Amino acid sequence: MTHRAPVRAEIETQIPFHHVDMLDIAWHGHYCQYLEEARCALLEKIGYDYLAMKNTGYVWPIVDLHLKYLRPARFRQRIRVEAELVEWEYRMKIKYQVRDAETGETLVKAHSIQVAVNLDNGEMCYASPRVFLERLEEFSSER
Repeated sequence: MTHRAPVRAEIETQIPFHHVDMLDIAWHGHYCQYLEEARCALLEKIGYDYLAMKNTGYVWPIVDLHLKYLRPARFRQRIRVEAELVEWEYRMKIKYQVRDAETGETLVKAHSIQVAVNLDNGEMCYASPRVFLERLEEFSSER
């Protein structure tokens, strides 16, 4: 595969009241939602969102998720979450940076790993499905 430029997407959101604890700090579990929003933006960008996956006969469950919390996000703080696809041939590995939208200070670093599973037989694929690789090639050639 001749994948040249990195595939990235970014979302911006604000920490809502119902995501914080008594200290106005975002609860650690809500970061998974912020990562998911950025991951969805990335997948939509390449034309392979979750519905497209399902329609092509595959699902991509997360098999590994790692977050490193550096600084807390607080109530009403605007954050930017960047997702970057860094591996794709055998699995989908996405790295994330959660930053303060105003200062750019890094709050969280993370990565997720997803593997393709064939919907017909429920078996994990040991290589990324051709349809996914083709979508990446199409995206790269359009740039």
